[in-house]
Amino acid sequence: MPTIEFAGRTLEVNEEGFLLHPEEWDDGLAEHLARTEEGLETLNEEHWSVIRFIRGHYQEKQGAPMVRAVCKATGLPLKRVYELFPSGPAKGACKLAGLPKPDGCV
Repeated sequence: MPTIEFAGRTLEVNEEGFLLHPEEWDDGLAEHLARTEEGLETLNEEHWSVIRFIRGHYQEKQGAPMVRAVCKATGLPLKRVYELFPSGPAKGACKLAGLPKPDGCV
């Protein structure tokens, strides 16, 4: 099983780098993944609004939200979400939010 090392912890991930245990996620890990996995130097308030919405939705419904819900909840147009997360909402944003790999459309 692949792992990543962060802050003295060894975290299990799948072959694409998604956390297998979302409860191990924290803000510091999101920042680390942003730099190492997404090539983002920093996360701004728009990044965090998307990450926090996705994370909250996952905790409430045990699944990733559809991208339309992300845009509606954050007030960000789809184009801006893709600018913030160049690998896309499913791969980039969900990974930074500590979700397992989404099954469907995010």
